[in-house]
Amino acid sequence: MLTTNELARYQRHLTLPQFGKAGQEKLKASKVLVVGSGGLGSPVLLYLAAAGVGTLGIADFDHVDETNLQRQVLFQQSDIGKSKARLAAEKLKALNPYIDVEVHETRLTSENALELLENYDLIIDGTDNFPTRYLVNDACTMLDKPFVYGSIFRFEGQVAVFNYQNGPTYRDLYPEPPEPESVPNCAEGGVIGVLPGIIGSMQANETIKVLAEIGEPLSGKILIFDALSMQSRIIKINRNKNAPVIDKLIDYEEFCYGPKKTKTMKEITVQELKSLQESGEDFQLLDVREPHEYDIANLNGELIPMQQVPEAGDKIAKDKKVIVHCRSGARSAQAIQYWENKYGLDNLYNLKGGILEWARQIDPEMQQY
Repeated sequence: MLTTNELARYQRHLTLPQFGKAGQEKLKASKVLVVGSGGLGSPVLLYLAAAGVGTLGIADFDHVDETNLQRQVLFQQSDIGKSKARLAAEKLKALNPYIDVEVHETRLTSENALELLENYDLIIDGTDNFPTRYLVNDACTMLDKPFVYGSIFRFEGQVAVFNYQNGPTYRDLYPEPPEPESVPNCAEGGVIGVLPGIIGSMQANETIKVLAEIGEPLSGKILIFDALSMQSRIIKINRNKNAPVIDKLIDYEEFCYGPKKTKTMKEITVQELKSLQESGEDFQLLDVREPHEYDIANLNGELIPMQQVPEAGDKIAKDKKVIVHCRSGARSAQAIQYWENKYGLDNLYNLKGGILEWARQIDPEMQQY
């Protein structure tokens, strides 16, 4: 039952046709877990807290970084370095003292997902990586819980409701993940700051519709939104007869990125790279970032963006040391692993820390991003 204060707070909901007091009471009785409190999670959590969802769970092990503040509207400058989940909980309780907020300051894994998700009525994915997305989908499928999906990249976003009343799941749309080097994440490809606000608000809207049992949720459909043209389209999703039957959780890092390396990758520090340059030694320097990143700051390496990695074998020197770098060292490691597996190369070195480490240790005046 709604208290007198809640009746006053949610008055605009109570006067809504099809929603009313019954809809608000359904929200109050609901438990929702939001995985990730960043770009998508921020607007989702704010709007669901304001709407009066009775219990909000936050699963996030990350800490606030300055690069987050361009789009993660739950946080501010003074929050840098602090726990996102705990900060989010404090701010949601300050926004609405009539809700409960549960903090799960942990990484969602195959070992803890079922136990964590089973206590909630609906799960929202606010992350930006394929392993977590497949994990959430598969756990929701096994637990028979609806899963509100959202994704953002550059100027485009997507929203859908999966596994709702036996409807299609994420694997009906994408049975298998894309090749690791073919799809950069937001840190690599960029995202306009307002887009997660738009898509996250849509996710919150779909969540309220499902919980209050109103309207027509995006089940069996995916909405694709283009922020540059302000156009959207809805594509129908059918059951995929080739989609796998999910009866257990797997190693999703391996599923999405391939088997874990057994061979230790060769690395070189930024100080060692600088010494090589000063000594005049002949070596090749490859940069696997995107062209717009190269324009911001570069080490004069040969640019081979990640999408071109599979076809770049003839550009790699075979008779001298080849140093590969990106922004932080993650993408260059993926590229090296791919080239080593495909061509059997043994002369590739990953620049430890990438161009960010170069800016920190060698050239403090270099522009960082």
